[in-house]
Amino acid sequence: MTDLLTHAEYQAIAATLDLPRSPFIDGKYRAGNGPMMATTNPATGAEIAQISCADAVDVDLAVAKGREAFDQGHWSKMDPDARKDVLIRLCKLITRNRRELAVMESIESGKPIADCEQIDLPETIHCIKWHAEAADKIYDQTAPTGDSAMAMIVREPIGVVAAVLPWNFPLMMLAWKIGPALAAGCSVIVKPAEQTSLTALRVAELAAEAGIPRGVLQVLPGDGPSVGEPLGRHMDVDMVSFTGSTETGRHFLRYAADSNLKKIVLECGGKNPAVVFDDAENLDHVAGHVVNAAFWNAGQNCSATSRLIVHKAVKAALMEKIEAHLRNWKTGDPLDPANHIGALIDQGHCAKVRSYLDSSEDSPFVAPVVIEMSADDVRAREEIFGPVLGVIEVASNDEAVQVANDTDYGLAASIFSAGGRDAMRAARDIRAGTVTINCYGEGNMATPFGGYKQSGFGGRDNGLHAHDQYTELKTIWIDLTDPADGDNVS
Repeated sequence: MTDLLTHAEYQAIAATLDLPRSPFIDGKYRAGNGPMMATTNPATGAEIAQISCADAVDVDLAVAKGREAFDQGHWSKMDPDARKDVLIRLCKLITRNRRELAVMESIESGKPIADCEQIDLPETIHCIKWHAEAADKIYDQTAPTGDSAMAMIVREPIGVVAAVLPWNFPLMMLAWKIGPALAAGCSVIVKPAEQTSLTALRVAELAAEAGIPRGVLQVLPGDGPSVGEPLGRHMDVDMVSFTGSTETGRHFLRYAADSNLKKIVLECGGKNPAVVFDDAENLDHVAGHVVNAAFWNAGQNCSATSRLIVHKAVKAALMEKIEAHLRNWKTGDPLDPANHIGALIDQGHCAKVRSYLDSSEDSPFVAPVVIEMSADDVRAREEIFGPVLGVIEVASNDEAVQVANDTDYGLAASIFSAGGRDAMRAARDIRAGTVTINCYGEGNMATPFGGYKQSGFGGRDNGLHAHDQYTELKTIWIDLTDPADGDNVS
């Protein structure tokens, strides 16, 4: 685990950062045709930098350069082993610049520096390295055909990919998309969230330094109408991989329908339950996982536990343990490594979160809140995306599973029970893409991540399954009959 610096040392790094300020297109920074956009520190409201934004003209240029690079084949047709080596060089460069990237991410997103240093940067590096190592280890197939033919089933990179990122995990979500997409041989155009453009731009610069050819990885900062929608509607973009709100995800499905029927993969919202059965053991352990699941990254996490569904027999004892764990969660300046919770991303999001709490404060910091509520409370049904944990009491384990499924979402869930059989049955019955037993988590880089219902569509991030969405399957059929034997076509 990375050793942390002092608060003053992180402040000193922040004061001397050399920040990227324009789109990265065709291997270099160049001024965008869109307006200037201020990126601000959500903890202080201070302006960090003015960024030159892209617009539809820049989208056209980036797509053309991405297609040109793809067709030339310098990356798409490169030996997978060679692509692996370049991506590992990128990992080494990110490692060398990890502290700069961590501070950049913290001041722009409001994330605690301890999380950036000890979770986000290591996971970003691990993700790209994992997919790099998979590049030359995913085998194609042959199909059973009989003696007269041979059938090969091969993967080919899908082409030009638009990766549209959220603001809550800028570096990690960047890695989740460019790792498998670049390993597959695609050209990738990244549209970062308006609030968090800096680290994606810097990684693109490092990728060029690592040897990724011009046009293969490009980054277009800007807003949704100016960059996101033109990418979604572009006739020469082959795929969009989007992580963000369910509402915005619907737009990309419409854009695809109105244009070239490009492939769309969506990882959207969640209203994730932690289900605690009446036989749950070690309630202190349960409480630790629930608190971390609900309040990590200030609850600004699509897989955050926002509903605690707990059997009445253990509720009182569990709530005491949760209260005790919360005493250790400090809220404040994201660059202070002592703080567990930083600032919410911007004023608009703060106002949204506070509207669920009947709070009129205007501070960017929202301390963890635990609220008892009924299953039909609006706060138990809508994604708040803040440090708010709703507690729902149930009278039976069966009722707990029923309440867990009573949602439009299905991204993640946790079950706490001493009964292995009951826990496994519940894991099968809960309709979510990831279900953990006696812990909170999202699996690891080897396991696919995505959701059911309105939490996801079209594919999965992570694992070998992530490579599926960035490739096309082709069947090559070879007739092995001797033409001298006559016409054998059936």
